[in-house]
Amino acid sequence: MTETHATNPPGAPVFPPGRYGRRREPGRRRPLVPVVLAVLLLAALGLGAVRLYTQYGDPAYDAQVITYTDITDSQVVIDFRVTVPAGGSAVCLLRARSSDSAEVGHEEVTVTARPGERQVTARHRLATSERPFIGEVLRCRAPA
Repeated sequence: MTETHATNPPGAPVFPPGRYGRRREPGRRRPLVPVVLAVLLLAALGLGAVRLYTQYGDPAYDAQVITYTDITDSQVVIDFRVTVPAGGSAVCLLRARSSDSAEVGHEEVTVTARPGERQVTARHRLATSERPFIGEVLRCRAPA
């Protein structure tokens, strides 16, 4: 003899009692614990990444071109300012381009700040293969 529940819709299978364990009530399950654990894990990973970046990440090496002067057929003089860590140094890549935007010269220059200072103002004469139109600082980085 099978047991029939009043909550079973007509045509639904009826299982013998005790044979398959307790049946769950139909309804929406909310996975609250896994979601909270995932959010906590992401927050911990983000906090760890920020802490490691502030501890070991590269400091900002910001460069600005002040002027480019003395333009001839074979050179340009570039005056630039670099922000470095206090008393530190930087290696900057300078580039000269012609009026048609072709690169006509480039060179890496090392600049060093005085002890306790964060900015370095430098002047460099960049040799070119033809007449330059502009002199620029592409990037600065920590010395190797």
